[in-house]
Amino acid sequence: MTSKILIVGACGQIGSELTSKLRETHGAENVIASDIRESNADFMNSGPFEVLDATDFEAFEKICKSHNIKTVYMMAAMLSGTAEKFPMKAWDLNMTSLFNVLDLAKNETIKQVFWPSSIAVFGPTTPKFDTPQQTVMEPTTVYGISKQAGERWCAYYHKRYGVDVRSIRYPGLISYKTPPGGGTTDYAIEIFYDALEKEEYTSFLSKDTALPMMYMDDAIEATISIMKTPAEQIKVRSSYNLGGVSFTPEELGKLVAEEIDGFQMNYDPDFRQAIADSWPSSINDEEAQKDWNWQHKYDLEMIVKAMLEGIRSLENSNSEA
Repeated sequence: MTSKILIVGACGQIGSELTSKLRETHGAENVIASDIRESNADFMNSGPFEVLDATDFEAFEKICKSHNIKTVYMMAAMLSGTAEKFPMKAWDLNMTSLFNVLDLAKNETIKQVFWPSSIAVFGPTTPKFDTPQQTVMEPTTVYGISKQAGERWCAYYHKRYGVDVRSIRYPGLISYKTPPGGGTTDYAIEIFYDALEKEEYTSFLSKDTALPMMYMDDAIEATISIMKTPAEQIKVRSSYNLGGVSFTPEELGKLVAEEIDGFQMNYDPDFRQAIADSWPSSINDEEAQKDWNWQHKYDLEMIVKAMLEGIRSLENSNSEA
């Protein structure tokens, strides 16, 4: 039986686009999507789908064995803003799901694991600019704590049991294809929808809060690229820094205003400001460049144009349907 790929958390912001890309490459029948609940009809009809609670080891193992899964992308997680509201639920989901997939690899049910980390592993004591691969990590959020702990467990399982687990620290991710999922960087998605609908946007971060960001196409490319790289080239088994492009809400607002006449940017920081203040403003990803030839493609101007074009295209297709 042909070995297959399982994406856990396939209905989420990253998971949905990753599923589509992998199905283009490997064939829809060889990529099994799963999530805790079903998605929209188009997604459900695009290929095999399993309802899976990622914290249920027996159900997880059953799906892997029945489909002959050899590679798992573990994308299920509770993100930063939502995790602060439900700390213990976030810890349980984020850690139990990771242990489940690592144990499946340890037991040789599967062969390869991708698990995403985040810039949330850093904290207020981390060097804020050009943050290096190895540095002080004292996260102050539930999400960041779970991701930092997860990185250490990934490195441990690789060293102790030989598990082929690979990871990247995502910066803020920008996409028009799925709604924001409760993250601290989601202003950089919301702004485009409000700009087109209302010609104004109120940012929940202050105008000068610089954060590293990345267009989703680059993030998907990085995710697939690291998994295709020969194992001997993967030197970092905790998680690789991924840089992208750093900008502030004010800088983004000015570029949006150049594209949409009369656009007005406002600021009303909420609890997510404290989270953003604890994160780096820019990331050094030289290790990823060196080990697996990583290089992002989209700069900020390209992201703005791609987001506006993408949302307009979606709105046009929805109005025609």
